Amino acid sequence: MIGAINWDINLFIRRFPKTGEEVVVDRITRVPGGKAGNVAVAAARLLGPNQVAILGGLGNDSIAEEQVRFFREGGVVTSGLKFNPETESGQAYILIDEKGNNTIHTHFGANATLSPDDLGEPTRRQLISDTAVITIMDPPFETALKVARSAKLLKKTVAWDPGVKSEQTVKGARELLHVIDYVVANESECENLTGLRDPAKAAKKMIKMNEDLKVITKLGAKGATLHHGRSRLHTDCFDLRSHGLRVVNTVGCGDAFLGAFIAAVSEGRSDDEALTWGNCAGGLKATKLETRGSPDRETLLKYLK
Repeated sequence: MIGAINWDINLFIRRFPKTGEEVVVDRITRVPGGKAGNVAVAAARLLGPNQVAILGGLGNDSIAEEQVRFFREGGVVTSGLKFNPETESGQAYILIDEKGNNTIHTHFGANATLSPDDLGEPTRRQLISDTAVITIMDPPFETALKVARSAKLLKKTVAWDPGVKSEQTVKGARELLHVIDYVVANESECENLTGLRDPAKAAKKMIKMNEDLKVITKLGAKGATLHHGRSRLHTDCFDLRSHGLRVVNTVGCGDAFLGAFIAAVSEGRSDDEALTWGNCAGGLKATKLETRGSPDRETLLKYLK
């Protein structure tokens, strides 16, 4: 996994404020987050210890120390991390209403310092070489492009989740889409990348840039769809109510989805089965307050039955 590692400050409120309005914060939690960090932990919970590595930037601060501790406890390999003493670790400030909806405000900090040259460091180069599935989230664009090209030359499977970078990488998206196997994005990210509001039309536009590309659109409560060539796979969302479960926090659901999807792909499972894994993991995460509330393997398989 390569991309952002953040410290999440979650502010739980009853409703979102209007412009200029003040609302009461009922509760605050401070937990590890960031797309790459969340996906790495989600995948490691399903694949087991030392089967997932994280490449990303951290500051030389107390947040970095906590992040490393959490990664190691979660079985994630941390030897690919970069520590920058000149900037603080990334942080995200997240508003969550009583329905579990959220808005996220991110300060990338040290995340933005992972450069293409850093990928040539022997340990990171070896991690890329040893990994079957390279998952790129939101590192600086030139870094994303270099790792994708390197992984492609090594005949690795490459997935890209553009996240917040979808607006910033529109011009370079065509270049990146040519060297990846999967793009995983929600509806707004698909629109940012293509200018098309309809997710199906957006997927077709991206596939025109690379006929081998598989485009997965995360549709929230409507499930997820995979487009490949002229074919289409759709999986409905995991039905929480039928299991007596309810949504408490949707922050990190997309990351739990991606972690489970990538874990399934790395095990050689079909795209259809991988979609089902992703939807189930994303749904189960929504029942947990913590950002990294993705399920372990035993829990996921229990609900998949």
